[in-house]
Amino acid sequence: MSIHPTAIVSPEAVLGENVEIGPYVIVEAGVSIGDGCVLQARSVLTGRTILGEENFIGYGCILGADPQDFSFKPGTDSEVRIGNRNKFREYVTIHRGSGEGTSTRVGDDNFLMSGVHLGHNSVVGNQTIIANNVLFGGYVEVEDATVVGGGNVFHQHIRIGRNVMVRGGARFSKDIPPYTIANFTNTLTGLNAIGLKRAGLTLESRLEIKRAFKLLYLNGLNVSQALEAARQWEWGIEAQRFFDFIQMATKRGVCRYTKEKDPSDTNMD
Repeated sequence: MSIHPTAIVSPEAVLGENVEIGPYVIVEAGVSIGDGCVLQARSVLTGRTILGEENFIGYGCILGADPQDFSFKPGTDSEVRIGNRNKFREYVTIHRGSGEGTSTRVGDDNFLMSGVHLGHNSVVGNQTIIANNVLFGGYVEVEDATVVGGGNVFHQHIRIGRNVMVRGGARFSKDIPPYTIANFTNTLTGLNAIGLKRAGLTLESRLEIKRAFKLLYLNGLNVSQALEAARQWEWGIEAQRFFDFIQMATKRGVCRYTKEKDPSDTNMD
């Protein structure tokens, strides 16, 4: 174990083996840090923040701070729970849950780049890549193997499906279905075909996902009609997951498909 002499580590914190804690780091009571974690200079771990093994916490990260929620009451017992082998670059902020006994959670093998903010009660799955300066409101869910481009902003209480590619500089207040490419404002520009191939999905599965996408977005049906039509067919696991996601959409609804350019983007050719 290596703890820099300028670091402040509470004797009530739990530290695993081979932990490295850099200069001016603050680790408060209630924090638990798993084996092999690295905390770079001036990072702050507060509240009940629980880290698994081999996480990298970059310069200036703040994990476990109080949520930015007017309903939050001081003294609320909530937490941030982090899995294993995650990399958080400079100035990532992750706020703890807003309600009693709730948590903000990050799974395994995720890469959150500089300036990412994960709001209270949000959930990030496994193997996601979230680029610089992405902002998630509270209660956002990000499913596995999703890639989020830089500078995106996400309203609270929305979901981002698995294997989604979100292009940079966009904004969303509606759910983004799995396997799609999202862009502009609450719009989809098609399927994440390259991402699905890289994820190892079979040709049969990819073609079935394409058929599911067409049924929902290109057949002239509304969402309820498309879901009813989908029930008349047998679908594989991935395509059924697509329809299940739509079925469970939040009250904000799902992003629409468009071939048009974003009318608010005056810089596009």
